[in-house]
Amino acid sequence: MAHALIIGGTRFIGRHTVAEFLDHGYAVTVFNRGNHENPFADDDRVSHIQGDRTDRERLEAAAAAVDPDVVVDCVAYHPRDVRVACEVFADVGAYVYISSGAAYGAERIPKREGETPLHDCTPEQATSDDWESYGPRKAEGDRAVFAAAERGVTAMAVRPPVVYGPHDYTERLDYWIDRVLAHDRVVVPGDGTNLRHLVYVEDVASALRIVAEEGEAGEAYNISDGHAPVLAEWVSLLADAADTEVETVFAGPRELAAGDIELTDFPLYREYPHVLETAKIRELGWEATPHAESLPPTVEDHRASDRTGRENGPDREAEERVLSILETL
Repeated sequence: MAHALIIGGTRFIGRHTVAEFLDHGYAVTVFNRGNHENPFADDDRVSHIQGDRTDRERLEAAAAAVDPDVVVDCVAYHPRDVRVACEVFADVGAYVYISSGAAYGAERIPKREGETPLHDCTPEQATSDDWESYGPRKAEGDRAVFAAAERGVTAMAVRPPVVYGPHDYTERLDYWIDRVLAHDRVVVPGDGTNLRHLVYVEDVASALRIVAEEGEAGEAYNISDGHAPVLAEWVSLLADAADTEVETVFAGPRELAAGDIELTDFPLYREYPHVLETAKIRELGWEATPHAESLPPTVEDHRASDRTGRENGPDREAEERVLSILETL
C-alpha cells in the first residue's frame, strides 16, 4: 500500500486531501503542530506526527519514520519551507507543493503555466508574512520546485485560485452565502461582471493526488472551476443552491459612497479578471466538479457552522444606506 504524508492536513485543503488519498487506497500520515482539532483522530487509517514544519530536524524525523511514497505540502508559506522540503524528501516518489494562482505576476486572460510571468520575490518578501508578499513568496516556492527537479527530485507545484467548499475557515465565500441566506436584497459591487476564478476544495484534493501519480517533475499545474462565473452569477448560483430567491442590487462607486464603501471592500471583487487556463492538468485526467454539485454541500456546511464571513465585507448597516440611496434614484 502506498503511503502519503500530508504536511498540514486537518483544517481545509489538507483535510480534504487526506480524505482523497484515503478514498484511493493510500495509507496516510498527517504531520502538523497539532494546534487545531484533528478530524481524523478516531480514524485508524490515519497516523499523526506532531511537529513544526519549519523545524528541519522534525521534518527529517517524520521522513524517516514514515518513508512516504508521496508528500503533499499544504502549509509551505515561505520559499525556505519549499527548499528544505525538497531536500528532506528528495527521494520520495512525488513531492507536491500547493502554490497559488497569486504566483502570477502579470495580468493575462487566461494565465498559463510556463507562459505568464511569475512574480519576482525580494529577500525581504521571502521572509515576510504580510498579504502583499503572498504571491511573490508562492512564486519563489515554485522556482524552488523547478530547481529541485533539475537536481532529480520529483517535485511539482499545483496552483489554485481562491478555494471554497466545506470547512473553509477563510470565510471568503461565506460572506456571500450569508447575504443570500439572511437577506432578500444583495448588494453587488459595480455591474456584477467582476470576474475571479475559484476552485472547489475537493477538486484541489483530487488534483494533488493526480499530479502526485501522473504529473511531471518540475511542472506547475493550474486548477480552477470548469466555469468562471461573474460575481452576480455567483450570487444567483448560491441562491439556487440554498433553494431561495434574492434580488441582486448593483452599486457603483457613487452609490457605494453613501455607505462609505469601496468596490474592493467586497470579498472576491477583483478589478482585473483573474482566470487560469487548466488544459494542462486536464490532460492528466483531472476534471472540475460542476457548480450544481459543488455548491449545495458548501451551503449546507455553512448552515451547520458558525461562520458568517461578515468581517470580510461591508457591514449590512452600511449596505442599507446604499440601498436607501438606490431607492431614490
